Amino acid sequence: MKRMLWGLPVLAAGIAVARKARPAGRATHPADDRWLTVTVNLPPKEVRPDGALPEPLDRYADRIDVEVRPAPGERGTELAVRLKEPPSAAEASLPGRLAGQDPRQEIRRALRDAKAILEAGEVLHPDTPATTRPTPGGKVIGLLGRRSGGEGVL
Repeated sequence: MKRMLWGLPVLAAGIAVARKARPAGRATHPADDRWLTVTVNLPPKEVRPDGALPEPLDRYADRIDVEVRPAPGERGTELAVRLKEPPSAAEASLPGRLAGQDPRQEIRRALRDAKAILEAGEVLHPDTPATTRPTPGGKVIGLLGRRSGGEGVL
């Protein structure tokens, strides 16, 4: 029992150090209203001609704010999007994201599709699976691919 009591100050010190080590600019609330940004390899005039949004983003025009600006180093154009109303904490939580309830997932997908349409003229999708029978590694990759489909990250 005494050893356990002596460990409490060490545990408290560890928690304090971990809290201090968190970057100062990092948001603590998952439902913050961050800008989602992609770099398109086109000049700004071609990204948003006549003020019109690319087709995938046009579906969400009433729900999003859009910024188009030159990318640093003259390397194309940054297309930035964010929701006008940030998602609720429940929608942005891990269970909400896994259940596909986070509206930012739709916006991320539309932003990726807009980049593909602007650069390639179409959204490219993979053809049939590379193998005819699922392998153990393929099953894991398939699961991760389905989970990352809404956000573009694993």
